Amino acid sequence: MDLRVSERWKSAYPGAAVGLLAMRAVRNPEDHPLLRQRRTELEAELRSRYGGLDRAQLKTNPVLQAYASHYKRFGKTYHVQLQLESVAFKNRPLPAGPALVQAMFMAELKNLLLTAGHDLDGVQGGLVADVASGEETYTQLSGREQSLKAGDLFIRDQGGVLSCVIYGPDQRTRITAGTTRVMFAVYVPQGIPTPAVTEHLEDIKASVLLAAPGAEIELLEVAGRD
Repeated sequence: MDLRVSERWKSAYPGAAVGLLAMRAVRNPEDHPLLRQRRTELEAELRSRYGGLDRAQLKTNPVLQAYASHYKRFGKTYHVQLQLESVAFKNRPLPAGPALVQAMFMAELKNLLLTAGHDLDGVQGGLVADVASGEETYTQLSGREQSLKAGDLFIRDQGGVLSCVIYGPDQRTRITAGTTRVMFAVYVPQGIPTPAVTEHLEDIKASVLLAAPGAEIELLEVAGRD
């Protein structure tokens, strides 16, 4: 699997990167006891770490600030921060879901790094990380046709848009119950160090292995930084 970072990306967002994790022989059950246990542990961890803060204090987190800066360009709020507030401030549980989605979602809330998941067998050809012109369109997970925001970061393959920061992943390569090869793509703004991205990918891998101990890594890398 090949990933190219466009010159537009490097020029418009110097220091931004993409983290990629691809795995094969994965399983995606609707529920798994080890993931359920990990989810409960993470809820307690997040409440311990952030529960004593108010929203203003939470916003000083450097990772959240890096994403907030991008989302603000488009009049949006970083949705991972809102999900974190729901768990840490309102004591709501992390939503349950299929194993591969759970692995991604738990790592997102632990590390606050925006991640998209894809069925790797649905990806066509090489990947390009690029900046949207505003003319690109794709079908979201919901089935809605969506035009990308000019200036947003997105990843495409030969078949079209896979995901973008503002609107998320596509329907074409969505993770399903039958997914056996998976790819996770992490959008990394400037200011977030590469080791933090690698740790995030390792966290996803560890959770995937809870549900599929025989799964194997095809790729784990952070691209786009010289």
